[in-house]
Amino acid sequence: MGAKGFVEGGIASIVAGCSTHPLDLVKVRLQLQGETLSPAVSAIRPAVAFHGTSGVTAVAHPHPHPALHPPRRPGLIAVGSQILRAEGPSGLFSGVSATVLRQTLYSTTRMGLYDLLKKRWSATADGGSLPLRSKIAAGLIAGGIGAAVGNPADLAMVRMQADGRLPLAERRNYRSVLDAIGRMARQEGVASLWRGSSLTVNRAMIVTASQLATYDQAKEWILRRRGAGADGLVTHVAASFAAGMVASVASNPVDVVKTRVMNMKVEKGAPPPYAGAMDCALKTVKAEGPMALYKGFIPTVSRQGPFTVVLFVTLEQVRKLLKDF
Repeated sequence: MGAKGFVEGGIASIVAGCSTHPLDLVKVRLQLQGETLSPAVSAIRPAVAFHGTSGVTAVAHPHPHPALHPPRRPGLIAVGSQILRAEGPSGLFSGVSATVLRQTLYSTTRMGLYDLLKKRWSATADGGSLPLRSKIAAGLIAGGIGAAVGNPADLAMVRMQADGRLPLAERRNYRSVLDAIGRMARQEGVASLWRGSSLTVNRAMIVTASQLATYDQAKEWILRRRGAGADGLVTHVAASFAAGMVASVASNPVDVVKTRVMNMKVEKGAPPPYAGAMDCALKTVKAEGPMALYKGFIPTVSRQGPFTVVLFVTLEQVRKLLKDF
């Protein structure tokens, strides 16, 4: 019986993850906006151009004032269009193999553990009598353990999704999630596979607690008001949409920092761009303002909403199919 929750959660998570992967890709690209790609890329941006007999000469401004002419950053649709033009339709599924592995490791663990804890702590076998605080506690525990298990796949996914925005000479060009994990282990050490794990764990705890607890609580509230006969698609969609909104608001700042820490390049002999999560958060806020922590929020909601709806609708259907097992 304990394994059943893992199987149901794993199937639903993989379906939801693959369905919303392009939105997750756009979210990652938006969260990396404003971050300096490399000193070399920054250094070649000209401020003044002179036309001479030998052509055009670009002279870099010694004291640029970006605040005078802030660049207009593209939004959700613009970034999606850029990916399509530069990388083709397949570019929207960059890193999808990592998504599958991540959902297999991370989401299967968190969904299964949450279901197991909920049933263990509840007075009834279905976990229906569990108070909200206990659901949140179950989500925190399940999310933290799931994130620790799935961090290597999460790291590979972020890097594979971000690769297309880098200059050709700086791209990592991972062939698959297994190639990404293998190269990271060889080139950066096995410990590098858990880079940003504290952020991944914190984010997963927040997402799992807010997402799963909100879904269960919203579903129970709807059924109390409308009766057990309302336990159908409309209720599942409404409860999962509420869960997606709560999870998006709660997790976006941690998600931005996690994305940047995981994506950073560490050159031999040079200090890393960020010393840790707090350093990354402080540098991001100092350079780009407090609202930088909510970069990619619209794509986060656009992705988290459909992901959560597909996740729970699929989960309810899988439960019906496996109810006799």
